Amino acid sequence: MHPSDWAFLPYFLAVARTGTLRAGAATLNVSYVTTRRNIEALEASFGTRLFTRSRLGFDLTESGEALLPIAEEAEKTFASARQRVQGLDRTETGTIRFSLPPSLAFDIVSPIIAKFSVAYPEIDIQLQVTSKVEDITRAETDVSLRAAHSVSDDVVARKLYSFHSGVYASQTYLDKKFAESGPGGAGLNWIGWTGPGADPAWLANSQFPQASIKNHSAEGYMHVCLVRNNCGMSRFPTIYEHIYPEIVRVPGSKSEVASTLWILLHTDLRRTLRVRLFVDFLAKELIAIRPLMQG
Repeated sequence: MHPSDWAFLPYFLAVARTGTLRAGAATLNVSYVTTRRNIEALEASFGTRLFTRSRLGFDLTESGEALLPIAEEAEKTFASARQRVQGLDRTETGTIRFSLPPSLAFDIVSPIIAKFSVAYPEIDIQLQVTSKVEDITRAETDVSLRAAHSVSDDVVARKLYSFHSGVYASQTYLDKKFAESGPGGAGLNWIGWTGPGADPAWLANSQFPQASIKNHSAEGYMHVCLVRNNCGMSRFPTIYEHIYPEIVRVPGSKSEVASTLWILLHTDLRRTLRVRLFVDFLAKELIAIRPLMQG
């Protein structure tokens, strides 16, 4: 392999995983043209086609299939090398890439980040607020706060505790609608969820199966805004009733275990001082609000 070919491998992997140039370019945050040129350059260097092109997208050729596991192994090797070198760091300075879901980010974790920044002003937290599960083993993030029932990644995982969620609406909405509602929530509105984990059968399995679904959104914070503006009901972590006093638990509903909080980091980064400081600080602050998260 020519030395310059290493630079082309991320483009090859992105297109192989997504199936199109545009989707591959989006995952790398580069242009379609740049992705196409790098794929063509790699094929020219190898002297063979790595993809077949069609209106439906890019499919791996036999040569591409042969290259894929080698490219993936090279990706893991470079990611491991990067993290191993970072793991030698022993200073209270530098950058930490931290990914977490929107439902935890804005009102629960942002105050913790503010306190950490005061305690360690030379450590920069680069927040990646996303519902996508960032891959720590491929160095997409350094530390991840995840809400999941279990974790199977090959990473260091610190299990904190299970947290609860409940059904909430604004007091104004309930004053207008709840007394007139029928059995199973008939006459009430749920705000629909269209994001990750959306379940077509969720309404039938909910505490108010006869309620209507209105105003769908895949953004959790939009659900908060809609509930606060008297548009209906949604399910939130129980701590939200302490953050937003205008929303209250819907009468007749009960809190349920939603998921478990985990802090994840790569094995090689556990020796990095700034990462260790951040993980310990985050865990301590999250444990402090446990009673509210399980209310």
